[in-house]
Amino acid sequence: MRILKVNRQSSVNLVGEVVKLIKEGKVIVCPTDTVYGLICDAENKKAVSKIFRIKNRPKKKLIPVFVKDIKMAKDIAKINKKQEKFLKKVWPGPVTVLLQSKKGLPAISLEPKATGRRGKGIIGIRMPDFKLIIDIIKILERPISETSANISGKPPAKDVKEILSQFKKQKSQPDLILDAGRLKTSKPSTVVDLTREFKILRI
Repeated sequence: MRILKVNRQSSVNLVGEVVKLIKEGKVIVCPTDTVYGLICDAENKKAVSKIFRIKNRPKKKLIPVFVKDIKMAKDIAKINKKQEKFLKKVWPGPVTVLLQSKKGLPAISLEPKATGRRGKGIIGIRMPDFKLIIDIIKILERPISETSANISGKPPAKDVKEILSQFKKQKSQPDLILDAGRLKTSKPSTVVDLTREFKILRI
């Protein structure tokens, strides 16, 4: 796995290189405002499938996406005025919301088993408070899939040493690791179901 040292204010050249790899269907380990995450093009089914293989993630637990702003969220999900008001209060930040999908993005749609109800078209969306991620999405001009960089069932990784230890035996591995050092201790994002009158699913 190739490793690049980065910081929160990374250069335009580095962001451009990362976007190029994402467009090619690569999976990148990237720091976020919570934990290290695995990111890829949300509209690339093969790339999303690779994340599942890397993590040994159950297929019923699909992957949420990062967006750069509420406008991008509106492009992929149905958001009413009440929901938008809530998003303006909590974004950017560590809050993932479940919303009704507006267009067919099977790579990021949550299956009924994952949401505990019948019907499809529920997606998880978050706007992170992290400049590097936002810059990547701005240049890519579409959402990115993101999930914590760890084997399913193991704790999220806080530094590259932990990431390498978890993934070294995997047949499928990330294509690039962006090393921002050891991240501050932080919980994964809070998950709020906005399709069920603001029901909190995870704190």
